[in-house]
Amino acid sequence: MKHGFIAIDKPEGISSAKVVDRIKKKWNIKKIGHTGTLDPFATGLLLCGINKGTKISRFFLGGTKEYTAVIHLGIETDTLDLTGKIVKKSSKIQIKSVSQKKIVDTLNNFIGHQLQEPPIYSALKHNGQPLYRLARQGKAIKKPPRDIQIFSINLIKTNMPFIKIHVHCSSGTYIRSLAKDIGKKLGCGGHLSSLRRTNLNNFSVTNALTLNTLEKMNAKKAREHIISMTDILRFMPMVYANENLVEKIKFGRKIKLNNDIKIPKESEKSFIGIVNIKKELIAVLEFDKQHGRFNYCCVLLG
Repeated sequence: MKHGFIAIDKPEGISSAKVVDRIKKKWNIKKIGHTGTLDPFATGLLLCGINKGTKISRFFLGGTKEYTAVIHLGIETDTLDLTGKIVKKSSKIQIKSVSQKKIVDTLNNFIGHQLQEPPIYSALKHNGQPLYRLARQGKAIKKPPRDIQIFSINLIKTNMPFIKIHVHCSSGTYIRSLAKDIGKKLGCGGHLSSLRRTNLNNFSVTNALTLNTLEKMNAKKAREHIISMTDILRFMPMVYANENLVEKIKFGRKIKLNNDIKIPKESEKSFIGIVNIKKELIAVLEFDKQHGRFNYCCVLLG
């Protein structure tokens, strides 16, 4: 199997790790990994790096994300989602008092930078142990609030006690925590009842394959759906390398600003992809503004 990425529309009821495992076994792939976990109950976009594609997965772990989510108002759970135990219920009167205008106004208040408390049931680690494992043992550990950003949040549909929303957010945002906080602001509590990731760094789930469809393909057909590393990093400025620059990259030599390479004028981003004459990604560089030079992030030659 060649290098690159495969985009999967993850089904409900399976872990992200299991999706990766099934793809790996199907075509005996040496290296494969996903670019951000989706809970088993969640569906949607799961980008999987294959072989050398795993070297650039980091650029998606920190990318922006978009979700559609359904919040069940009036019921709070210990996990903040539908898989947990009910810890609190609101009365029907409390839920009925929540108007659509109040919902819209409340959602708008969440736009922007804010501190968010990670769930005690999460994959974050404490002394090497995932928080969810400790929580199941009755050892709930709270992590400090983290800075996140909500770029937009819109109400799609109201069918009380359920509200469906669309969220565009930064990396590190927990939609479960957001659902809890929205329920709290509305005065009735709530939990996340469904979640679907629709976009990751401007790559849409509409371009993804279902797991069942992919598994029915033979290796030759599956290779046609592998996204090249150049295409997957289309949000990053790309610079073509001549033979001299390719040689320097191959041996890890220093790359000088304006001599070997120039920063594309149309972008102020610090990361730059280097492609050869075949438009194949051969390296990713990071510009060091302090020293006026490029440093290697990863080299894909060889």
